Amino acid sequence: MMRDDRVCEWCGGDMPLTARAHARTCSTRCRVALHRAAKKNALPTELTTRDRWVRRSATKVPLTVAGMAASSTDPRTWSSYKSAAASTVGAGLGFVLSDVDDIVCLDLDHCLNPLTGRLAPWAAVILRDAGATYVEVSPSGDGLHIWGRADVRHGRRIRRPDGTAVEIYGTGRYIAMTGHRHGSSPSILADLSAVVTQLTA
Repeated sequence: MMRDDRVCEWCGGDMPLTARAHARTCSTRCRVALHRAAKKNALPTELTTRDRWVRRSATKVPLTVAGMAASSTDPRTWSSYKSAAASTVGAGLGFVLSDVDDIVCLDLDHCLNPLTGRLAPWAAVILRDAGATYVEVSPSGDGLHIWGRADVRHGRRIRRPDGTAVEIYGTGRYIAMTGHRHGSSPSILADLSAVVTQLTA
């Protein structure tokens, strides 16, 4: 007999009636597969468990897993992480930011030396203030995406005097993902409210 209110986080199948309340998978096989994937994948589960994934072209155009045009405002064009990761369409993955939650991304342009890994001082300050949260290197190799939580309903682009910029997004946009974790950042999303307030003041 199967439960009809929960599904396996790995295969998407029904959970057995005998599954414990905290169980995430339907079998030992799925539990092991999920554990191995989690070790291999730096992405936070707060992102991978949401069906807001798209593919992207080399020029960062969002695509569906089938290769059609995707939209950051049309949920019908989004997929699960598993489906998007399995697709070979385009050049990589993207995650859609939506107003259904408070997940945000701070996009720091041209702040990382791809050869030495050295951060620009202004970016190091933002990273320090963000605390323990997931950070990945952007597709360009010289920028960072800082992921976390905050109430951001309108995106902002803050131009710095040296020509670099910080972009803050929380809804209606998609962010190109690389899975290339920066340094030892954890696979969690921290509260970035204070950082966002400071940057937008």
